[in-house]
Amino acid sequence: MTDVVLDASALLALLRAEPGADRVAAARGRACISAVNLAEAYGKLVGYGEPLETAVTTIGKLHLPAVAFDGRQAALLASLWHPARAVGLSLGDRACLALALARGLPVLTADRAWSRLDLGLTITCIR
Repeated sequence: MTDVVLDASALLALLRAEPGADRVAAARGRACISAVNLAEAYGKLVGYGEPLETAVTTIGKLHLPAVAFDGRQAALLASLWHPARAVGLSLGDRACLALALARGLPVLTADRAWSRLDLGLTITCIR
């Protein structure tokens, strides 16, 4: 059972042993991630020079459930356009928040700008 949603930034903090990685590690066994954010994390790792196959294997070892992006999440993502624009959130950021809203779960992120959002969600910045 999952009870927290990870943003790509939180997953990357864990994988790269960045500040806040310990907070993500503590939640790892009960976390899930949007397939959109998983793709974002793969892309970042490839951008850092890691072969895609290695990125997929590394993340796969975490046994982190990836949740498919569906129509309900798409509508929730669209509803976040105005509040997200005010703090500069990307489509991937909004995909994470849409999953959290759809499931009524808190979010872990490394992006401090999210703390300025008032969406009725618990948003925890890991650093």
